Amino acid sequence: MPTYVALLSWTDQGVRNYKDTVERAETFGSAVQNLGARLLSIHWTVGPYDLVAVVEAPDEETATAALLHLDGVGNVRSTTLRAFDREEMGRIIAKATG
Repeated sequence: MPTYVALLSWTDQGVRNYKDTVERAETFGSAVQNLGARLLSIHWTVGPYDLVAVVEAPDEETATAALLHLDGVGNVRSTTLRAFDREEMGRIIAKATG
């Protein structure tokens, strides 16, 4: 299943509600699962992003729906990246080199 890395930044609302961040992460994990995806991991970070989430989804539409749901709550804004594992990258290289 394709993997997506979401770089998350707290909004003003998210910062005000920082005490609930662990519970919000659990709620997000359940919501993602209800959409047919899976929250593989979530990490709180120091630097330009406040959290990093790794989500597995069957397709881009499902991944986008999951992140739109998360952003719609209003506590974070996301930047999402499609990630490739070793096997996928091997196939990409094989295609590129003919």
